[in-house]
Amino acid sequence: MNIVETALPGVLLIEPRVFGDARGFFLESWNRRGFAQAGLDLDFVQDNHSRSAKGVLRGLHYQLSNPQGKLVRVTQGAVFDVAVDIRRSSPHFGRWVGYELSEANHRMLWIPPGFAHGFLVLSDSADFLYKCTTLYDPPSDRGIRWDDPAIAIAWPDVGTTPLLSAKDAAAPGLAEAELFA
Repeated sequence: MNIVETALPGVLLIEPRVFGDARGFFLESWNRRGFAQAGLDLDFVQDNHSRSAKGVLRGLHYQLSNPQGKLVRVTQGAVFDVAVDIRRSSPHFGRWVGYELSEANHRMLWIPPGFAHGFLVLSDSADFLYKCTTLYDPPSDRGIRWDDPAIAIAWPDVGTTPLLSAKDAAAPGLAEAELFA
């Protein structure tokens, strides 16, 4: 696998080795030993799978008391995936990175604890998989407004206003949100 460091230290773009022929392809999406040898000694405790229609925007989400690290990928369709540094003590506080993850490019993104995460569906639909280092904890669940000008994420234009959950539509801006120290 090829691990690409991003502009946010700790957030990594992972490009697995893909073996393909006329029958299709094979790739290893997770191998504890291989990831540990690459410096990512991770213990995943929960896998999630979401399917969303074009224009759906999920995020920006994080857990405050029980922060999750997430290894994310797309198995069908394409998304623009974003991580935002929300650690007040970080020199990168409020900065973001975003990458297209798709069934065609097989890329994965590692988002460590301390970052908010979200994605926008670019294709007609997308299946999105998350491996999480901590169980979902509803009382710890938080969000930041997807279009906060203080963060200024350059979301791609999908030809329509993003479709949001009620929770995401009501999320506070970065300045009002409960964040990491």
